[in-house]
Amino acid sequence: MCRLFALLSKPCAVPPSVSLGYLYAGVGSYGMSSDGDASKDDPPDDADTPDPPSGWTVWNDEPRGRRILVFRPDVFNESNDLPAPCLPTILISNRSEAPRPGASRIRTGTWRVVLTLEPEVEATRSEYESRDAAVAGANGLASRFAAGEIDYRAAYQVPRPTYFERLDEVLNPE
Repeated sequence: MCRLFALLSKPCAVPPSVSLGYLYAGVGSYGMSSDGDASKDDPPDDADTPDPPSGWTVWNDEPRGRRILVFRPDVFNESNDLPAPCLPTILISNRSEAPRPGASRIRTGTWRVVLTLEPEVEATRSEYESRDAAVAGANGLASRFAAGEIDYRAAYQVPRPTYFERLDEVLNPE
């Protein structure tokens, strides 16, 4: 069991398309209550979760948990001049951000929507009281980003003019 947990807790040990909520089934998050009824944490039917705006793809969507949207993964890859680590990503999560081991598995009452432009470059952050509100907020943010309404240059401490010009071309192909 310890080896299985160690494998599951390592970053990138599981492809992003696999929901970690299902991998932890029986370990605590989802399952049956002690009386045999479905617990309140059973995965809901996510048929009502709205699709992201054009240009955005759902990378991962955990029932009642994290949701990750990525912008134009077809463009941000090693074959183009927009490197994969610069893939704009929106994370919707209610997980703790405390800097201690295991804290990221603890759910909080606050849902955060964070747009990152590459590792360690955060463009926007907002908070919501429910997952539904956070998903709606993330879709609105995604629409504004795709329309070029987010000032992503302000997130960088060191300007990258060549990269910004190429990103402008992707956002405004006219």
